[in-house]
Amino acid sequence: MLFKGLPYESIPKLERPGSVRQQVYEALLELITSRTLHPGQHLVESELAGHLGVSRQPVREALQRLNTEGWVDLRPAQGAFVHEPTGDETDQLFGVRVLLETEAARLAAVSPSGEGLERLDQLCATGEAAVAADDVDTVVTANATFHACVMELAGNPVLAELAAHVEHRVRRYYTPIVRQAWVEHRELIAAIAARDDARAQQVMRAHTVDARTRFPPRPGN
Repeated sequence: MLFKGLPYESIPKLERPGSVRQQVYEALLELITSRTLHPGQHLVESELAGHLGVSRQPVREALQRLNTEGWVDLRPAQGAFVHEPTGDETDQLFGVRVLLETEAARLAAVSPSGEGLERLDQLCATGEAAVAADDVDTVVTANATFHACVMELAGNPVLAELAAHVEHRVRRYYTPIVRQAWVEHRELIAAIAARDDARAQQVMRAHTVDARTRFPPRPGN
């Protein structure tokens, strides 16, 4: 057992050949963004190395990189801990997401493709079925893929690149909130299909603003 409450099967298995350093980084990042490793949790190099089947050096390097990127806090004489975002950080992150996602929805509705709309409809159906089956992992994945598809339909690669970075950062918040998103997703599909860019923008803005209000505030933030 790596940590209390963390099942062994949840630890990613590293595949070789390839950069061990990169694989360890990606494995730890996945554990953090999926909330398998929860905010504030102590990360012990030796335990991580043992369960990932590597030496402590690539783990140490990965933790340093994650610290630089804001995922991990390195505390002198204490060690590494999963970063625990403040209320202000969370507000800022969701605020940027609202701007990017709203513009993407507007652009997607300007000239939607039939293939793109079909893809959105399929993803929505997948998400709805996963909610009914209480399959949280599939709900989270379908939600992220749905928003990525809207970005693709927007046809702006720079916007999509920025949004992908932000989306990755907000994924850690999704588990408790994405079950409620799918009615709004259906409304967005309808607006895009109708080429109603103003309506698409309105729906996406309400959807992304509401996502922040659904996330429970942290005490003291």
